[in-house]
Amino acid sequence: MTSSIPEAGQQAIRKRGVVAVILRGERFLVIRRSERVRAPGMYCFPGGAIELGETEERALVRELEEELSVAARPIRRLTESVTPWQVHLAWWLAEIHEAADLTPHPHEVQSFHWLTAAEIRELPNLLPSNVEFLDAWQRGL
Repeated sequence: MTSSIPEAGQQAIRKRGVVAVILRGERFLVIRRSERVRAPGMYCFPGGAIELGETEERALVRELEEELSVAARPIRRLTESVTPWQVHLAWWLAEIHEAADLTPHPHEVQSFHWLTAAEIRELPNLLPSNVEFLDAWQRGL
């Protein structure tokens, strides 16, 4: 995934976020956002905003706890990107315990799914940054 961080003269980054890439075999953890958050009803990988003074790793752990009531362990940073809305995203490979009981927080997450890359690409309302990530993943990110 090529970094699309703005160069001099382009719009400045407005916000920073972290995205968790969690696998079980060939299946990725994907969520459908609740109707109460930004981009309601959209499908995406779990994650969210990085708060002031927070590391990417800490934000990832916090966001997974808030969204799905699950403890996550960041493994390594995979890539970064910038959305058309000037949000800088850090994509992290992470893991959760195999027997973890995921419980969506209804204010943030409508549902969660374990899907292959091909199944994710078929989802209606998939955030574009997720397609870009999957392209990079399939190129051997």
